Amino acid sequence: METSLPSGHTPALPSGHTPAACRAREILERIGDKWSLYVISQLSDRTKRFNELKRDIDGISQRMLTVTLRGLERDGIVSRTMYPVMPPRVDYTLTPLGRTLLDTVGFLIHWAEEHVEEIETTRALYDTRVERFHTPE
Repeated sequence: METSLPSGHTPALPSGHTPAACRAREILERIGDKWSLYVISQLSDRTKRFNELKRDIDGISQRMLTVTLRGLERDGIVSRTMYPVMPPRVDYTLTPLGRTLLDTVGFLIHWAEEHVEEIETTRALYDTRVERFHTPE
């Protein structure tokens, strides 16, 4: 499924769209979460074990990875396979539904990496301006 849009094109929201009442909001909260984006990206090329994902996703805690994987599994985006061996082995892979997100996730991560310096600069300028405005004299 091709998800790319012409440069500068923003998809229109469906007629009658009300974000507060939209069931899609819950799904967007899951897949739009920073950790979900990285998990989906890390599983793009192959199945991985829990510790591989933890090692490859900088800054994620064991608990947050567990919570993220469970949510993605519940939504049908990630598949979990447990093997009855000692020690237990668990593999994670993207489902066909999860694979449909790869272009979108890739675009978002690429966009963030391309603009990180620009955003950090504008954040610093904003923080300086706000700090000056709110600092008692």
